[in-house]
Amino acid sequence: MLALFGFLTIAVFLYSIVSKRLSVIVALVLIPIVFGIIAGFGLELGEHMLEGIHLVAPTGVMLGFAILFFGVMNNAGMFDPILARILKAVKGDPLKVVVGTLLFAMVAHLDGSGASTFLIVIPALLPLYDRLGMSRIVLAGIVGLGAGLMNIMPWGGPTARAGSALGIDPGEIFIPLLPSMAVGFLWLLFVAYWIGKKERQRIGVQSIEYSMSSGQTEEQMNMKRPKLFIPNLLLTALTLTTLVMQWLPLPVVFIIAFVLALLMNYPNPKEQMQQIQLQASGMVPVLSIIFAAGIFTGILTGTGMIEAMAVALVDLVPEQLGRSLPIVVAVASMPLSLVFNPDAYYYGVMPILAQSAEMYGVPGIEIAQASVLGQMTVGFPLSPLTASTFLLIGLAQVELGDHQRFMFKWAFLTTLWMALFALLTGVLSGW
Repeated sequence: MLALFGFLTIAVFLYSIVSKRLSVIVALVLIPIVFGIIAGFGLELGEHMLEGIHLVAPTGVMLGFAILFFGVMNNAGMFDPILARILKAVKGDPLKVVVGTLLFAMVAHLDGSGASTFLIVIPALLPLYDRLGMSRIVLAGIVGLGAGLMNIMPWGGPTARAGSALGIDPGEIFIPLLPSMAVGFLWLLFVAYWIGKKERQRIGVQSIEYSMSSGQTEEQMNMKRPKLFIPNLLLTALTLTTLVMQWLPLPVVFIIAFVLALLMNYPNPKEQMQQIQLQASGMVPVLSIIFAAGIFTGILTGTGMIEAMAVALVDLVPEQLGRSLPIVVAVASMPLSLVFNPDAYYYGVMPILAQSAEMYGVPGIEIAQASVLGQMTVGFPLSPLTASTFLLIGLAQVELGDHQRFMFKWAFLTTLWMALFALLTGVLSGW
């Protein structure tokens, strides 16, 4: 029964936000509380919610100060010369911009961190998309697809979890999947080309003469600090390097970087407060969603709904699907990112699936390989169970429902093509 309430919570939540009947914040808080009460839980829900908030608090702090930091850098004009050079290179062609976005996201995600990838790519490209009149949904979706594919790397969270859960080297899971990843990459290049072509048809190839003052108000021009471009660029590079190398905790990195950015660009205390106020409208909604997501995951985890859903899912697999279990898991892996967070799946569901597969003569490692083709890899940038998703849509300033509707089909097809290739090459069992 607890599993039923868990699945109902997820289903009603997804329906509410995709249909836009509820805002994301209201849905994240209200729906799990209602189903938690119906399931028989009382005041203990408060403790579960608090545990969830504690879990996401560092992410919330990091996100808040990251928005402040990049907001200051944008106001100071650090991105203006970069944008001018990019515009000159792509010559206002949306197709080239979309393909470049995919490649940029994949390179940025070599460190395996979704948060750092989104913090690097979105602020850098958002001004370009706005300047050309391109869709921010496209920006968020293409960045998510590129980062999702690269999240299969052995140092990525899902592959590392899969290896540790089964007691095998993540490299053993990853190496046989390299050809499938290559197929996924070629498919995403086609997707980027297709979407970029549609954007080109919609807005055309533009001949843009970029000017620092183009479209800027007098107030915005007064905030520019062109003489500090090099120091600002060095500070940004140092911040991102510290983030990738993990020399300091991520929240601390952006707190310090934001303070230094304020001191360098706006030494006047009144100007500093003005910068904070200018970013508040973009920061508060995103932080609200992050902490609301903490309540959502806190209730589902604390009440045991996630664990119950994992057991129920395993029980649903009929015996006749034993030999085909790897390909079934592979096809279902991406959608399962909407239901299970990575820890619940890789430490709760996957080991049971692997054990079940071995009873039918299928190596358990194939279940791990099938899982990482989509579960919290290609699927993580649209899952409501990860803070990175809210970071992505927050930086791109798009609605979660719109983002999911755009990205789901492309992410699912990416996993499907990789799964079919893995099946044809004998990496996965299916017949």
